[in-house]
Amino acid sequence: MPHLIFVALSGFRVREDRLRELGMSLPGFQQRAAALAQLPALGLLTLAGMLPAEWTCDYHSPTSVDPELVQRIAAARPNLVAISALTASILEAYALSDALRARGIRVVLGGLHVSSCPAEAQDHSDAIVVGSAEAVWPAVLADTAADVLRPRYDAPKNRTIPWSAPRWDLLKQPVARYTLQTQRGCPWACDFCGASRLLGTFHEKPLALIDSELQAITAREPRPLLELADDNTFAGERDASALLDVLGRSGARWFTEADWRIGERPELLARLAAAGCRQVLVGIESMIFRYPGMGQKQAELARIMDATTAIQAAGVAVNGCFIVGAEGETHASLDRLTTFLLNAPFAEIQLTLQTPFPGTGLYAKLQQQGRLLATRDWSHYTLFDLTYQPDQLSVADLEQCFQEVLGQVFGPAATQRRDKIRKQIWSRRHAAIDR
Repeated sequence: MPHLIFVALSGFRVREDRLRELGMSLPGFQQRAAALAQLPALGLLTLAGMLPAEWTCDYHSPTSVDPELVQRIAAARPNLVAISALTASILEAYALSDALRARGIRVVLGGLHVSSCPAEAQDHSDAIVVGSAEAVWPAVLADTAADVLRPRYDAPKNRTIPWSAPRWDLLKQPVARYTLQTQRGCPWACDFCGASRLLGTFHEKPLALIDSELQAITAREPRPLLELADDNTFAGERDASALLDVLGRSGARWFTEADWRIGERPELLARLAAAGCRQVLVGIESMIFRYPGMGQKQAELARIMDATTAIQAAGVAVNGCFIVGAEGETHASLDRLTTFLLNAPFAEIQLTLQTPFPGTGLYAKLQQQGRLLATRDWSHYTLFDLTYQPDQLSVADLEQCFQEVLGQVFGPAATQRRDKIRKQIWSRRHAAIDR
């Protein structure tokens, strides 16, 4: 029987030593890092669910690449190894692939980074997948079995995705958070976003399949904690109430990402808490720069804050997401941001450095301007390490300022304040559900 090994190189990474040390001492920072590190690689588990009956497989999600991992994979004598990695871990993926290929093991690489930098990835693989892998996966498997694996498989961007249920049985360790995707992509094309357009057009998963996946998850965990792997839930044209019906029936507690405009949809807010939604990450992005491509998501801060207040009044916590280092960032603007966040009503905060991921408009612009830092390779593209020359500050200044903002916003006092806000919101949640 043909055998395939899936390797997911994702998780949470930080390169800068001072920032890593700081993060280890900040309770709020630690909590979010732990949550991200716990998420299973939904893409690879979904491809595993598409394997024909005659194929066997294993799944690995190592925190690093070392000789022991190479030996363990080689000992299984797989017909193919499929590796997926984020930009920050792509060099590790290349090193693993090179080591396996040196032993005569065929490797296929895929994911957002590979789709953005296909020529680079081909130098380290027998085959690459560009775009949504589900669309070409049957061909990859058939060609592997026939020993005619092609160097590149391009998924058509405008076709409906052949959705499939993930193989949760491959996870050997207990799952703290399951991942579930209700849609792929986003109608918007924010200049900095590395996910919305790179794998194809926006698609919504059929409700029947979502329901089936939820049943499979709840069979393993009666009241699971989910993180919806959506770029912008409720952004499509589907009736939101139908999706909430499916989620609510499952009994799952879930987190998701959505733009702030759901706070201006009272019919949606009235049902969010009862359907199991506990928290929504809302991208407020920059307070000093208007990114191209944000469409109707772009608005004045006062209106956005009114909407987020409405979401929390409905018993759902808001994680306000902000980007540091956009055009125009100065010492004064960072001081204002810090003061704002220390007094903001958000139950959670996500704070990252502007990161020009390959394939985005932001990357193209900074590359054209010669502002990408040549000394910082892909392993620095972590969302927390600086990879470009800011327009107003020096590299050292922005790095130092970012650490200072993190130190205050995720320090013990600020974290305890948000913990209290979150508990108050979730106490209102029960009242919202009972109405």
